[in-house]
Amino acid sequence: MKELIRQIIDNPLPSLAIVGNLILIESLLSVDNAAVLATMVLDLDKSQRKKALRYGIIGAYIFRGCAMVFASLLIKIWWLKPVGGLYLLYLVWDWIKGQQSEDGEEEAIDKKGNWLYRATVGSIGAFWATVAIVELMDMAFSIDNVFAAVAFTPNIILVCTGVFIGILAMRFIAQWFVQLMEKFAFLETSAFIVIGILGIKLLLSLFQHFQPDGAVGKFFDSRAADITMSSITVAIFFIPIITSLLFNVPKKTEEVVEATDKE
Repeated sequence: MKELIRQIIDNPLPSLAIVGNLILIESLLSVDNAAVLATMVLDLDKSQRKKALRYGIIGAYIFRGCAMVFASLLIKIWWLKPVGGLYLLYLVWDWIKGQQSEDGEEEAIDKKGNWLYRATVGSIGAFWATVAIVELMDMAFSIDNVFAAVAFTPNIILVCTGVFIGILAMRFIAQWFVQLMEKFAFLETSAFIVIGILGIKLLLSLFQHFQPDGAVGKFFDSRAADITMSSITVAIFFIPIITSLLFNVPKKTEEVVEATDKE
């Protein structure tokens, strides 16, 4: 523990950059997760939707907290890292397939295909069965965030700090992130590019285990790797925003552009 604290003290700016990136990833993933959860409650009465999502937020806090404990295990068990890398790459692939779907309209998810919903709806009703699968999705999303966090740094103090602040931010700045992503729709793409890079980094941790003295293994075990990863992440998110504001490349959302032109 003292060594981890010493690493932070000796490298304050890179450590702050890593925590900032973790907060950014946590917030962006939470917005995307919230969008999925919102579609899961569309078939409920309007009076029940907010209540179901409120339970979902509570579950998100609980599972994110448990995920920090899981993060400490993930860092110690070497083979969980490449497995996590494959999982993150699967999420990117699944997102790409979703982008290729022709129908972009928001529809309620067919929950009847979910095993937990089928097992519980008869005994506890549609509302609580929906809450049950919302909590199941929260658990899955927490795993996503843990794998992404550990890919940034092996320092468990930084991981827990970033994830914990991200948990707090999830409630207070989620709406701001929604507005930001509505204005800059390409940020979702940026988020999944980062997730893909993190997945590749976790896969490359195999070199750290089997060839620790090799060039790749030494690089990913160095502070330079953490700084490089943080710099790339910041660039992927903020350079497109800057160029969009200055040159409209990538293009902002059409509605936003029209509103700006009217002004």
